[in-house]
Amino acid sequence: MATSNLSRKTGVIVGDDVLKLFKYAQEKNFAIPAINVTSSSTVVASLEAARDKKAPIILQMSQGGSAYFAGKGVANDKQQASIAGAVAGAHYIRSVAASYEIPVILHTDHCAKKLLPWLDGMMDADEAYFKQHGEPLFSSHMIDLSEEEVDFNIQTTAKYLKRAAPMKQWLEMEIGITGGEEDGVNNEDVDNNSLYTQPEDILNIYQTLSAISPYFSIAAGFGNVHGVYKPGNVKLHPELLSKHQAHVKEKTGSKEEKPVFLVFHGGSGSTKSEYKEAISNGVVKVNLDTDLQYAYLTGIRDYVLKKKDYIMSQVGNPEGEDKPNKKFFDPRVWVREGEKTMSARVQEGLVDFNTANQL
Repeated sequence: MATSNLSRKTGVIVGDDVLKLFKYAQEKNFAIPAINVTSSSTVVASLEAARDKKAPIILQMSQGGSAYFAGKGVANDKQQASIAGAVAGAHYIRSVAASYEIPVILHTDHCAKKLLPWLDGMMDADEAYFKQHGEPLFSSHMIDLSEEEVDFNIQTTAKYLKRAAPMKQWLEMEIGITGGEEDGVNNEDVDNNSLYTQPEDILNIYQTLSAISPYFSIAAGFGNVHGVYKPGNVKLHPELLSKHQAHVKEKTGSKEEKPVFLVFHGGSGSTKSEYKEAISNGVVKVNLDTDLQYAYLTGIRDYVLKKKDYIMSQVGNPEGEDKPNKKFFDPRVWVREGEKTMSARVQEGLVDFNTANQL
């Protein structure tokens, strides 16, 4: 069982428990889906899916999703809404996660150079929480400087890992650009060669970061693209990941067959065979967002279309002009329909990534 070696079996896990869970994932050939959450509703949908499939889960907030958690009406010129929303979301997730009786990794998504003040603010909250509780508020963060020069990317990531290391906090970094568009970051026009990371870069990162802390993972580009595109338009090469692992093993003399913890970005729309090959090559985390946004919509869309004649006014429907409609327009009713369809799609991912029944 995935929880057999964890000191904390349920709720938000941190430090060595995150490391142990990722190691177990590599050993058992599964990856944990990372779900972008933007509200208590999407959090609940994700946790329900993982509980029902007896699986661990990663809940992550992007910079935009964090701001949404705080409220679209809050100013964000200095990342204040994104910081406040991320911290609020983290406390909410910590409050409810244990009720679902599964281990949860609490993570934040892409942080580009211009968004570093957001990461700084969250790590301030981590350090304050650490002083009180002996662990960081978040299990992990992602720093994404893949659009910058490689040396700047690696050295800046190293600086943040040094800050995270005393808290045993995980840090995910990206090398090689993920194409497409997500959360306001548009890489639709990048050179295709930028989508494929070189083994030498992976080795450089591994040697630099492992000298600081073992708590890190690498999102290596192998043709990944955010969003969903027509079949054939995106050419993934997950076999490249095995070359990265072999190169690091050879050059470092590691006893591990898969010494690097790898991350799969742009997972929506990929084939099951692509997932399977990537996971066999050491991927322990797969991001899912676009598919889930659409899944959440479908439940609400179908409810509105089905109940159209019951939600056009507060009173009056096909059953009578004096019949009240409150039980149809109550947000708890139609929002719940979105949770159901999103949860079903998360469950599908848990099966695809072999995460189901690992607890």
